[in-house]
Amino acid sequence: MSTSSIKTIDLAKEGPVIPVIVINNVEDAVPIAEALLEGGIRVLEVTLRSSCALQAMEQIAKHVPDAILGSGTVRNLKDAQASLDVGCKFAVSPGYTTELGQFARKIGLSLLPGVSTGSEIMTANADDYYFLKLFPAVAVGGINLLKGFAGPFGDVKFCPTGGVTVESAPQFLALPNVVVCGGTWLTPADAVARRDWAHITKLAKEASAIKAA
Repeated sequence: MSTSSIKTIDLAKEGPVIPVIVINNVEDAVPIAEALLEGGIRVLEVTLRSSCALQAMEQIAKHVPDAILGSGTVRNLKDAQASLDVGCKFAVSPGYTTELGQFARKIGLSLLPGVSTGSEIMTANADDYYFLKLFPAVAVGGINLLKGFAGPFGDVKFCPTGGVTVESAPQFLALPNVVVCGGTWLTPADAVARRDWAHITKLAKEASAIKAA
């Protein structure tokens, strides 16, 4: 498996939205990834929220090499190591611990840590992480919270995830400290159940075209 990683801040250069994907059937993994790529989305975050998630990531890494594959819901060292082993280039965590941050760096897995408070931002900064995921973004304050963080944390960039929609993403992206959004709306469960890959490609094209308001 490839162990090469990517600087997480560079993920933002690939487009305005990183899809947050739950895969419940391994056989759906490659079609989902191909549908998103066809719509212009290369960065894929597959969450560790299903029993087959790691198998799904392995299939994408093997069969969709143009994808920039990452794992989401990485909560501990075991998750981080398993993500690297199946070919992930980066990992995203819902929160932050120094143990996880230092381990990810040690094994060469780029980490986008999740935060929701000033204290968590300071903890991540102490370990030299300055590109962070605000999660769950809308529930903890959304745009107003990000505006509040801009003053004391002017050198920190964010990827708000959780409750962001295709309608609200332009408002988030208009903030100077937001460089990309995470979105769950690109792979709706009903479309996956119908194997309606064309619909997912359509949603990906719409997301790729989002501009800051």
